[in-house]
Amino acid sequence: MDQATYRDGVRYMCFDLSDDLEALRQQPKDNADFLWIGLHDPTQAEFDQVDAELRLHPLAVEDVLSGNQRAKVERYDDTMFVVLKTLRYIDSTSDVETGEVMLFIGDRFVVTVRNGALNPLAGIRRHLEANPDLLRLGQLSVLHAVVDSIVDNYGVVERELAKDLDDIETRVFGGEAVAESRDIYRLKREVLEARRATTPLVPALEQLVHAPQSPLPQGELRLLFRDVADNLKTTNDHIESYDRLLSDILGAHLAQVSVEQTEISVRQNDDMRKISAWVAIAAVPTMIAGVYGMNFDDMPELRWHYGYFAVLGVMLLACVTLYRLFRHSGWL
Repeated sequence: MDQATYRDGVRYMCFDLSDDLEALRQQPKDNADFLWIGLHDPTQAEFDQVDAELRLHPLAVEDVLSGNQRAKVERYDDTMFVVLKTLRYIDSTSDVETGEVMLFIGDRFVVTVRNGALNPLAGIRRHLEANPDLLRLGQLSVLHAVVDSIVDNYGVVERELAKDLDDIETRVFGGEAVAESRDIYRLKREVLEARRATTPLVPALEQLVHAPQSPLPQGELRLLFRDVADNLKTTNDHIESYDRLLSDILGAHLAQVSVEQTEISVRQNDDMRKISAWVAIAAVPTMIAGVYGMNFDDMPELRWHYGYFAVLGVMLLACVTLYRLFRHSGWL
């Protein structure tokens, strides 16, 4: 846990949460000094200690402790509660992992709660502390820095997904490699994972930027949030288009598989007809030879001088006739 007060954009150690918060609240309203508390996977006892001092709304506290919330921006009395989903692309497996960051922005305080190791906030705190002009904008500057960092990371993940999509598209339509349905389904699942993070955040940021009752003051801070919202919409539009394109690719791939299976079935049928035709042709002389191989004495053809040659001629004529019939019918 990290906690500090920021006065005129400069960090000061926070020794007693209650005393420092009370001192900050005694300052004039136009003063933008605030207290920033950072929590990482807090235990129930740790969060209860912060909650006892800040008197956070029970519904928001319940969301923090249960986790796995959708991205949103909500108001509870004079406190704003923000849930953000973080994304990370894993190169080795091409998977997209999701984390969670929650923020409480209230009267002279900011509380950031990070669940999991994705998109750590330590770098954001250092960045803000190196830019006192941003910290002088107040506690909403922390919210902007966190949202901006997470949305920028969305762009990184989106570009990696675009590369995977190009690879799948080449394999399906280029004919250079074989694409399997499970590869398309797997990429579609990762795209949906990204959509679950970006899509709910778009209307939440839009409301924060454009709603008349928005806590954002007119001026530079609102412009900064508007820029983040625009970047988010662009990234979200790309991810949604990837989802639709993957559906089309999957349909085309399944159609290709169906055509290939049909061609294989047709070839197998042709082979079976040829085999059957040759078996039928071979069956006629086999049958005749089998009859004469029974060595009966009462077969007049056996005593006929030309009987052997006549039987051979009948066999040949029958085979030629069957061959021509099968050729005519397309079996051979």
